[in-house]
Amino acid sequence: MTASARDDIVHRVFQAGVVGAGGAGFPTHVKFRAKAEIYLVNGAECEPLLKVDQQLAVQEAALLVRGLALGMQTTGAREGIIALKAKYAEAIAALEPLLHPNMRIGILQDVYPSGDEVITIWMTTGRRVPPGGIPLDIGVVVSNVQTLINVARAVDGEIPVTHRTLTVAGAVRQPVTVTLPIGTSMREAVALAGGPSIEESQTAYIDGGPMMGRLLESLDIPITKTTGGIIALPADHLLIRRRRSDMRSILNMARTVCEQCLLCTELCPRHLIGHELPPHLIVRSVNYNHVAQPSVLLSALTCSECAICEAYACPVEISPMRINQELKAKFRAEGARYQGALRSADPMIEGRLIPISRLLARIGVAQYNHKAPLAPHHYVPKRVAIKLRQHIGAPAAASVATGDTVQCGQCIGTPPADALGAPVHASIDGTVTSVTGDAIVIER
Repeated sequence: MTASARDDIVHRVFQAGVVGAGGAGFPTHVKFRAKAEIYLVNGAECEPLLKVDQQLAVQEAALLVRGLALGMQTTGAREGIIALKAKYAEAIAALEPLLHPNMRIGILQDVYPSGDEVITIWMTTGRRVPPGGIPLDIGVVVSNVQTLINVARAVDGEIPVTHRTLTVAGAVRQPVTVTLPIGTSMREAVALAGGPSIEESQTAYIDGGPMMGRLLESLDIPITKTTGGIIALPADHLLIRRRRSDMRSILNMARTVCEQCLLCTELCPRHLIGHELPPHLIVRSVNYNHVAQPSVLLSALTCSECAICEAYACPVEISPMRINQELKAKFRAEGARYQGALRSADPMIEGRLIPISRLLARIGVAQYNHKAPLAPHHYVPKRVAIKLRQHIGAPAAASVATGDTVQCGQCIGTPPADALGAPVHASIDGTVTSVTGDAIVIER
């Protein structure tokens, strides 16, 4: 590929506002400028109840393969791998006839967290990301299924990212996977699933999956490019109670009942893969005024926040993950970085990854594990609120004003020059009714 052709692809991906759809929202055009040996598509979707990528891989198989091919061309990758669980048989069948000779399906076990990119890379390539490192350190670039579908649309059709596919599940009447204009309120998304199946006043919601998603204080917030799911649960569900626990209670519990059983460390995916990260020692150190080797505490920076330690491993309801989150915030504010060697992988690693069936039962969501079929793409809200920051990096700056008439797909905000960021676009036709430092509101 010539430099000019590569630059044209990267430019189109930037102009379309493509960012990582898996949750982090890293601007994809930056990844496309990297050099790599392997381009990996993370289609594991190991968060319970979410059904987006496995269905998009079937419906948009050709676009996914095209997006992967474009990523391989720009990064110079010699191999492309689409990582899917063996149980996604329909997706595998749709993709296999379309694969190029230098592409393959990487079959994953039905375990959690097979979608943690460090684990996905290890399972499909045998390579291990070093502690505090990134996939590119070992020659791998990783993108989500929906990301590369958006790439194909951006490059071949100059179509910007204006919609997001997400699953609405849990305690709702009709679990569904829907494609909605970005900026649609989460309340409207829940309504498309028939609303909650229990009393509204007794329902709580999680933005994302039940393991790593965050508790929503209101449904009157907009869907963004990175919204993967909305999970409704009873307000007294253990996953909701845990998220509502304050840090003082968590620390008091840790000081009172931690028995140093080591289960949190023995089941920690990053520790299993060879990272230092020892949750039990971090808890002990915090309990005893941070008496530990500096690297032990700093290793909290390598925590993926998969929540296994709190939701599955700990027998006495401690949350090492929440303690890690507090330490990470402190260390990042101080500009601290973790530096440690990659150790040998735990010889028991394959036996210590958690079967999804067990996880569903352990976190109390097995009763909600139903199909969430992909609905037709028809819904158009009367109002959208387009967040100016839907990605890692600098927020976009509005390029429209109140009273302007806009069309779906029109660029309405661009990032500062030379800053990490991505443009945002109108997701419906309408009139701009509000512009703030946070969002642009458009009404039909």
